[in-house]
Amino acid sequence: MPRAGLDRTTVTAAGATLADEVGFTGLSMALLAERLGVRTPSLYKHVASQADLAHGIAVLSMNELADTIRDAIQGRSGREALVAGAQAMRAWVLAHPGRYAAGNAAAVRGPDDPFIPAVQRVLASWTAMLHGYHLDPDQEIHALRMLRSMLHGFTTLEAAGSFQIAADVDVSFTWMLNFIDLGLRVHEADPSHLSGGR
Repeated sequence: MPRAGLDRTTVTAAGATLADEVGFTGLSMALLAERLGVRTPSLYKHVASQADLAHGIAVLSMNELADTIRDAIQGRSGREALVAGAQAMRAWVLAHPGRYAAGNAAAVRGPDDPFIPAVQRVLASWTAMLHGYHLDPDQEIHALRMLRSMLHGFTTLEAAGSFQIAADVDVSFTWMLNFIDLGLRVHEADPSHLSGGR
C-alpha cells in the first residue's frame, strides 16, 4: 500500500523542493525517497519514473511562474507591469532554481500534455507585461522572444552565480529593464525602425 499522505501531488512538490536544494541535475529518486521517509520503490506507486517526476516538476514550475508574474502585475501596465513582472520572475527563479531548470528542460509529450497549458499561461503572463506598450500583433512575438531571452538569460546566470564582476547586480537588472522599456516605447512611437521602414 502507498504510504498514507503521499500521492502524485505531494511527491512532485517534494521533488521540486529537493531540486531547488540540490539542483535539478542532482535530483534522484533515492534522495527523494530518503527525504520522504520511504523506500525508493514506494515512489513508483505515485510517479512512473524519474523522467515522469521531472516532467511533473516542470508542469508545477511553469504554473507557479505564471501565477507569480500574474499576481505581480495585477492592476499595472506599461513600465510598471514590466518592472513588477520582471522583478517577480527574478525573485522566483532565484528562490526556485531547480524547478525552473526542470521547466526549461521539459519537452511536450503529446497533445494532452498538461505542460502545454502551463507554458501557455507563462506566455500569457509575459504578454500581459507588454500589454501597455500597444504593440502591433505581428510585432508582439518578437517582443515576447526578446523579453523571455533577456529575463531567462539574466536570471539563470544570476542563479548560477555567474556574475563575478564587482558591480551591483541589482543595478544591472534595473539597467536592463530601463533598456527594454526605452526600446519598447521608441518602437511604440515609430514601429518602422525595426521593420525595414515599412
